[in-house]
Amino acid sequence: MQTGMKPDGVEVVTTTAEARALPSPPLLILDAVTAFFDEQGLGAGPLAWERIGDGQSNITYRIQRGDQTYVLRRGPRPPLPPSTHDMVREARIQQLLHAEGVLVPRILAVCSDESVLGVPFYVMSFVEGVVITDAAPPALTPVVQREATSRAVVDTLAQLHRVDVSRPGLAELGRPEGYLERQVRRFSGLWDTNTTRQLPQVQDLARWLETNRPDSQGVSVVHGDYRMGNLLFRGSAPAAVLGILDWEMATLGDPLADLGYLTATYSDAASAPTVMELTPVTREPGYWSRAQLVDRYAEQTGLDMAALPWYQVLALWKSAIFCEAIYTRWLQGERPGDEVFGPSLETGVPHLLQQAARHMHDL
Repeated sequence: MQTGMKPDGVEVVTTTAEARALPSPPLLILDAVTAFFDEQGLGAGPLAWERIGDGQSNITYRIQRGDQTYVLRRGPRPPLPPSTHDMVREARIQQLLHAEGVLVPRILAVCSDESVLGVPFYVMSFVEGVVITDAAPPALTPVVQREATSRAVVDTLAQLHRVDVSRPGLAELGRPEGYLERQVRRFSGLWDTNTTRQLPQVQDLARWLETNRPDSQGVSVVHGDYRMGNLLFRGSAPAAVLGILDWEMATLGDPLADLGYLTATYSDAASAPTVMELTPVTREPGYWSRAQLVDRYAEQTGLDMAALPWYQVLALWKSAIFCEAIYTRWLQGERPGDEVFGPSLETGVPHLLQQAARHMHDL
């Protein structure tokens, strides 16, 4: 872990004076964060920090102070697009869900004062666990634990979707009426804003989604980025989810939107890989297939899965548009140091669109 005495270039500096001298604002200013922690009564002494997670949007740090460990989450450097990277809202969602027994870390402090780091941020409790991506911890590698891991992914999602959204506070998190229609309209508009090239399949898929839009079977909390890489697992057997992470896109809407995204981006041994498959270990024997995930979810919720291909098309189409924005920023030099993900999107985005089109034929 880095120490509070060693600034790391543009990303982290020790003092506010150093931050003011930079052409681009740093992500952490240690004296400002230390002062905020002091005000909130969070630990004592110098800070040590470590960037964690694979997020392409908001940024998460593990903060060590004395014998206490915390997690600080903030948005990217400004300017920020309107209505995105709302850290205050993201923290509020987790506070509400924590009260309902959902597996989320406890929010300890929220800072809406942009003078501290340039953007709002929040601090939450640190939960000791593992995020499964390229490999599982040794205790979870036997076939029986791989099966248990897959089951836990689905059952945790079904539990989230059973939360009573009429409860005080939760009902204010979004407008479920017209959710699917708004998703298509909103992302259609984002394409023209975030691309520098012509990919006609984006508009073709948008028209298909609008024409074939299903009726929602219910209303739930929708995570918006539900995948194994956003789950924190216990490192020992039996496999169990300890926390659901990254609530940036959460709202109220159609629960099958989460299942569509989970299954469309899930690494299945029989599926073609895409840039959105971020946990390739599930291609190995023992992990459930996409079809098994769907069957378990249907068993847990009683929802009809006939229209699921529509939601899978939506998931990959939205992912392509989101990734195109990242690709455009990379082309414009706004992602320094990105030598892998950004360049991969030249072909990765068209491939996502092709995979989305394949799901059309499953409906």
